[in-house]
Amino acid sequence: MNETFKSQFKRLTEILWISAKLGLTSFGGPIAHLGYFHNEYIRKRKWLDERSYADLVALCQFLPGPASSQVGIGIGVMRAGILGGIMTFIGFTLPSVIALILFALILKGWNVDNTGWIHGLKIVAVVVVAQAILGMAQKLTPDLKRKSIALFSLVGTLIWQSTYTQVCMIIASAFIGYLFFKQVETEKQLPITVPISRRFAIICLTLFFGLLIILPILREITSYKWISLFDSFYRSGSLVFGGGHVVLPLLEREFVPTGWLSKENFLAGYGLAQAVPDPLFTFAAYIGAVIDGWKSGLLATVAIFLPAFLLILGTLPFWDTLRRNPKINGALIGVNAAVVGILISAFYTPIWTSSILSSIDFAFGSILFSLLVFWKLTPWVIVLLGALGGFLIDLL
Repeated sequence: MNETFKSQFKRLTEILWISAKLGLTSFGGPIAHLGYFHNEYIRKRKWLDERSYADLVALCQFLPGPASSQVGIGIGVMRAGILGGIMTFIGFTLPSVIALILFALILKGWNVDNTGWIHGLKIVAVVVVAQAILGMAQKLTPDLKRKSIALFSLVGTLIWQSTYTQVCMIIASAFIGYLFFKQVETEKQLPITVPISRRFAIICLTLFFGLLIILPILREITSYKWISLFDSFYRSGSLVFGGGHVVLPLLEREFVPTGWLSKENFLAGYGLAQAVPDPLFTFAAYIGAVIDGWKSGLLATVAIFLPAFLLILGTLPFWDTLRRNPKINGALIGVNAAVVGILISAFYTPIWTSSILSSIDFAFGSILFSLLVFWKLTPWVIVLLGALGGFLIDLL
């Protein structure tokens, strides 16, 4: 028993340390986060095989909420159970939460300009995403049919820009994959152990939907401010497809018209959120802290991420069985190819279009890409070089 405890404790501390390192360096938004995760968890540590990671990404793209955070939580759960998922979430999210709460308490009303070092970090995001796309495309689109599905997903998400576009593309690609690959034998998949019972998973899914119904009712029949805050953040986190930027209009509609937050403070916080790593959902910590101090900032963080946690815990125990079912294996092949197209679409806009604004930006990005891919420098070094290079370019 003592040895088991030591082994579990070692795993948990390892997960917390690695996720905290990612939380301090993972700039660039959810798509870039997937690139950082792939490099750290898959390429370096091999906690999952390539196919399992791709399937997990596809699952989290389909679920509402912050996909990158759900992927991280899922990896943590498969590595060390529910506590592993919690440690991954804390390590990856807490640095940004602390920074945004401090900004809210100390620098209210200060709006962050697009300074050089921030722009340099955006170029780093371009580099990281490009590396991730190349690696995943080689694995997930090896033949013409899968390349065609990826192209279909890419074109669809670029032309039809809607909140639900990604979900529609994934569903359509799953059907196409089922038709194309239902008789195809795929490479052997490593078994995935999810230390969560299906009964617990069903409880999590029930709680997810139950809170969506109960919280608005409690808000109407009580006068507790914390319930109103929790309800607003929970609903915002539950109804978002497409990443962190999609949640911003929901949060603005919840707090600006009601007078809880001024338009100026909202925009200032959004600017600050661009300057920190981790998921944009941590913007909730800033809003909560502006409204009612650091405790409300932590409450807002828990509320907006709780739906993502409940959904990933509720679906993971069924995931391995589903992906091994021959009847839906072809559909998953199609979904994985679609994810490549979605990644390329996100790579173009908003990552490329908001980051590569000149020939100097392109040249600097090419240097960083070469240092990362060919010289094999660590992402931490690339982040530092990106921030420094962006600052120097801004001085020119």
